[in-house]
Amino acid sequence: MIKGQSLPSSLIPLLYSKGSWLITEHLACQAMNGLCGTFCFMCLACQVAADMNECCLCGTSVAMRTLYRTRYGISGSICDDYLVTHCCPQCSLCQIKRDINRRRAMHTF
Repeated sequence: MIKGQSLPSSLIPLLYSKGSWLITEHLACQAMNGLCGTFCFMCLACQVAADMNECCLCGTSVAMRTLYRTRYGISGSICDDYLVTHCCPQCSLCQIKRDINRRRAMHTF
């Protein structure tokens, strides 16, 4: 996003819904992180783990997603985390990375 550019109206509910992801899996996979998650999955996994001060090998795990979700009060369950992580690991990882980036931009990470 260009500095000074406003957010698309479709993203505003996602950004300000308490207890929800700042970005959905669908939107996460449309971005550049989606390409990185597809072509350099382990690189993105290590970036996410490093962002969370965890071991690089934990970046793609259900435990990492659950930790992130509970840390930020995002609604869901371990079962949801399992399904998302195992059905589309790239989307799950992209969603976490985009969420981290958004929270950093909002100074809440």
